[in-house]
Amino acid sequence: MRDWWKQWLINLGWSQSLLLGTLDIVLVLALTYMILVIISERRTLWMVRGFIILMLASALSGRLGLPLLSFVLEKLVIGCAVAMAVALQSEFRRFLEQLGRGEFRQLFQPDRLAIPKSDSVIDEIVEAVKELSKNRIGALLIVETTGPIDERDFSVPGVKLNAEVSKELIQTIFQPKTLLHDGATLIRGSRLISSGIILPLSGRTASRQLGTRHRAAMGITERVENCICVVVSEETGSISLAERGTLNRPLTIKKLKESLEALLSPTVDREAVAPGLLSFVRRIGGKTLALVSRLLGLPRLRRATRTTASRDKK
Repeated sequence: MRDWWKQWLINLGWSQSLLLGTLDIVLVLALTYMILVIISERRTLWMVRGFIILMLASALSGRLGLPLLSFVLEKLVIGCAVAMAVALQSEFRRFLEQLGRGEFRQLFQPDRLAIPKSDSVIDEIVEAVKELSKNRIGALLIVETTGPIDERDFSVPGVKLNAEVSKELIQTIFQPKTLLHDGATLIRGSRLISSGIILPLSGRTASRQLGTRHRAAMGITERVENCICVVVSEETGSISLAERGTLNRPLTIKKLKESLEALLSPTVDREAVAPGLLSFVRRIGGKTLALVSRLLGLPRLRRATRTTASRDKK
């Protein structure tokens, strides 16, 4: 089989380099699409974009014969690669798990976004936080934004509830005499998924001056981008909102509601980053197949290309 493949490539002659070049481009586009599907978050996309710019600058400086600049940029690329592996460990872990299980189809399918929160759910959260703040009862709510959180990101996953979001239930959970009041409560869509969750604490120096709930809110939002945390201080009753490792405090009830509506309102599906690339890859693939079929005299490829193009139009 291997000898037949080599002989077939030799018989192609000048078309060999074109075919291999086309295959190389298709594989790179497929790998790029998989990375975009795995990453999904715009903030992370900026990180990847910056890393690619560094790589291009390093290659360009080497071509231009700038040894010192090339050396510095090369070391920066290596350092950034290690830093990204640490920062995106959950994404890389999911990618390797799917690859190891042979779930190749899932690698090309973007995750479904969480159901956008309705105004009634936001109102229930705000009303519950208002009462908890008024009575100075500590609380910590995790609200998913663009997809489910992996339970392995929690120190302790907590107790499953799977109940409808209501201000009465939220207030009951955080009453000091209940068994679940010390942990966090996870909200997904319009459901209270679990409670009594223990979160990893932030290791930032500034966060050590804060309480455990505030450090936990910063810790989970540093580690996971697709969630926000609402914190009520047990000592002062002040309200805080943690997003991407940043703690916004103190907030009024009005400001909290405005922030939740802005963060949880329906948005364009990941700004159509991955689906748009898929359509682009299909168009490029169709044109490439048409060109190769003309060069090699393969009419079947031409018909397949027309079929693919007609599907895209539909």
